[in-house]
Amino acid sequence: MSQQTAENKTTHIYSLDGSVKDEITIPAVFSNEVRLDLIRRAVNSIITAGIQPKTRDPMAGKKNSAISLGVGLDLARVPRVKGGGPAAFAPCVVGGRVAFPERLEKIYHERINRKERIVAVKSAIAATGAKEIVLKRGHLVGVDVALPLVVSDDLKGLAKASEFRDFLKKLSLWEETSRAKDGIKERAGRGKTRGRRWIRPKSILIVTDELNPAVRKASRNFPGVDYSDISSLNVEKLAPGGHPGRLTLWTESAFKKLGEVYD
Repeated sequence: MSQQTAENKTTHIYSLDGSVKDEITIPAVFSNEVRLDLIRRAVNSIITAGIQPKTRDPMAGKKNSAISLGVGLDLARVPRVKGGGPAAFAPCVVGGRVAFPERLEKIYHERINRKERIVAVKSAIAATGAKEIVLKRGHLVGVDVALPLVVSDDLKGLAKASEFRDFLKKLSLWEETSRAKDGIKERAGRGKTRGRRWIRPKSILIVTDELNPAVRKASRNFPGVDYSDISSLNVEKLAPGGHPGRLTLWTESAFKKLGEVYD
């Protein structure tokens, strides 16, 4: 993608009632180039780091007293379990071993250099401030809403879901959460029985400078809404699936700290 430069060096700070409270300088990190290749590499690295390596028991299929019956019986000379049981020790036969089992030698984790990962995070942050990229990702943003989207620190004090819902409606973000709710669908295939029955779209990402503010609990049941503190930001949260431009809601203190950390 091309270089993303902020035409306006400042952005609005919105209050809880949806009005513009003040202006704040946009950190230089939002002027970074959006590197789609590095973003996807970093996301793949995070996903593959969580894969549990697995393999087969090296003695699988061999824990019995199977012997070959020999020649002259019009039978294949594969070892068979005594007493007329199935064949064993051979692949592609009943009771036999797996032909090409998974081995621990397989490398699951796709590693990425530390500097490349930092560049990927900066690219993902820059994409959250480019409205055309955010809209291209499918988010619904009001025409009058300025990006990067910064809200006063009063947001951290919202302790009830009803208060958070009223805030989203006043800031013209309620349609975005409705889009995520309407997009929930049942997965096709065997994944339904393997702990991933529902496909849930991603919606707003809330970023503050605290680990557990009240708004974290107030927003946790809204479809697609996620939370992160500024020190826990990573590419997967900012660009789920490797697609940059997630609609991100920064608190004022987190936005200022962002400039200190990444500039």
